[in-house]
Amino acid sequence: MADLENKYPENVPGQFYVDDQCIDCDLCRETAPANFTRSDDGGYSYVYKQPGTPEEEAQCKEAMEGCPVEAIGDNGS
Repeated sequence: MADLENKYPENVPGQFYVDDQCIDCDLCRETAPANFTRSDDGGYSYVYKQPGTPEEEAQCKEAMEGCPVEAIGDNGS
């Protein structure tokens, strides 16, 4: 389970975030490309845009549920 205390600083403020468990598998970037991107320097994903539509929110939730290491969190904001 993702830990808010360990989220990457690049995550924009809001409901979803990625923490330091990320293994850079690309699943979230493929599932919700409008919201997740990659840190080329760090080799991990982070949330660069919080969902702005119900469709984007559903894609972020799908990415969170599919994350193999549970690195995506939903703080309920």
